[in-house]
Amino acid sequence: MIDSTKPIDDATPINDVSGLKLPKGKVYTLKEIHEKEAQNIAKAILKYLSATPSTKEAPFSYSWMMELHYEMFGDVWEWAGKFRKIELSIGIQAYRVSMELKNLCDDVEYWSKNKTYDLFEIATRMHHRAVQIHPFQNGNGRWSRMLANIYLRQHGKMPVRWQEDLLAKENPKRSKYISALKKADNGDYSKLIEMHRVTY
Repeated sequence: MIDSTKPIDDATPINDVSGLKLPKGKVYTLKEIHEKEAQNIAKAILKYLSATPSTKEAPFSYSWMMELHYEMFGDVWEWAGKFRKIELSIGIQAYRVSMELKNLCDDVEYWSKNKTYDLFEIATRMHHRAVQIHPFQNGNGRWSRMLANIYLRQHGKMPVRWQEDLLAKENPKRSKYISALKKADNGDYSKLIEMHRVTY
């Protein structure tokens, strides 16, 4: 089940900074950490979305999917690109993460090769499954949406403008997104596919 999380005020000091790579001896707010993450993610956006990425650059393999998370968050967090070992309120059991991510990679390869679905539905199904698996300690939603955008870009489509700042807090756009994910949980991908068709 994919549930909305309670919003945290941007000025809230973050007490648990285990794994944070930022300079020690300072109390960081959520806003400050998000800004550092955004700077890190901007590098991945430039690498993968500024031009069409080749299949060598983005092979959608098991190891590359892990590497992508590291590229997005590795400047900020020590656990970037490493599978979580803890249970979260959403996502599958931690011990199943490795197997299910490998299954997802195999499915994406099969769907693409056999044209099982159109490009938008493949991107949507990959995005949704990645969220369901929730492989990492944090950053799973942003990583899942990046996966879908890279796939679209690689296949001649423009990336979706997700407005990550809005998806991080309670508002109608986030509610619509969460609702679309929940519909996909029940096998109805239509709303989530619609969201993938809205590009920059």
